[in-house]
Amino acid sequence: MSIEVGSIVKGVVTGITKFGAFVELDGGESGLVHISEVADAYVKDVNNYLKLNEEINVKVISIGKDGKIGLSIKQLSEANKKTKFTQAPKKSFDDMMSDFLKESTEKQQDLRRSLDKKSGNIR
Repeated sequence: MSIEVGSIVKGVVTGITKFGAFVELDGGESGLVHISEVADAYVKDVNNYLKLNEEINVKVISIGKDGKIGLSIKQLSEANKKTKFTQAPKKSFDDMMSDFLKESTEKQQDLRRSLDKKSGNIR
């Protein structure tokens, strides 16, 4: 099987490190999915996204002169998003926490107003 930059191929995760995952491709060649190419979100631990011996699809993003093959899962999912559907952007943890705190504060204020009306302490 001839591997070319831009092609989408199947492979099996053969090793996981702090910096990425090694994938054996159909045809016996191996490549690396760098940690920055694992997912759209920040990846602290590759083990949270991939498991040993897991079969995955990857996109070939580079082939070095030394024969090293660079792979991406993230770019594969980006291509799928463009062709299949448009997904709303994910909120960061800080944005979600800010929304939660705002909603919580509003609910507490409503509850206080309701309790004050019932007890006769109208504000």
